Amino acid sequence: MTITKKIGEGLSCSSNSEAIGEIVYIQSIEDVINLFDNAEGKICLVKDSGTTTLGPILPDVAGILCTSGSAGSHLAIVSREFEIPCIMSIRLGLEDLSSLNGKKGKIITEGEDNGILYLCE
Repeated sequence: MTITKKIGEGLSCSSNSEAIGEIVYIQSIEDVINLFDNAEGKICLVKDSGTTTLGPILPDVAGILCTSGSAGSHLAIVSREFEIPCIMSIRLGLEDLSSLNGKKGKIITEGEDNGILYLCE
């Protein structure tokens, strides 16, 4: 797998420093229901701290990206407990977040708390 482009950066809030998987933009409970049987290996992208929304699939996902929140957000705390790589307040520079659906991504941590998202081939 080749890293092709850095597409986002934010606050790394996880115990694990790296994850690779298919990015899925979660906008509704229906999106979560559709992942019940195949959440494994997915990097879930949410706009708000979606702990309640992601709860049913949280143990199976490879990583979490959230466009808001901090290290003290419930989603960040739960991600650390599950040892799921998580970037809070990620800045993606995209107007259409759904354009990331189905793309392969890699979450890494640089330094103590700088989380970076790369696209991969």
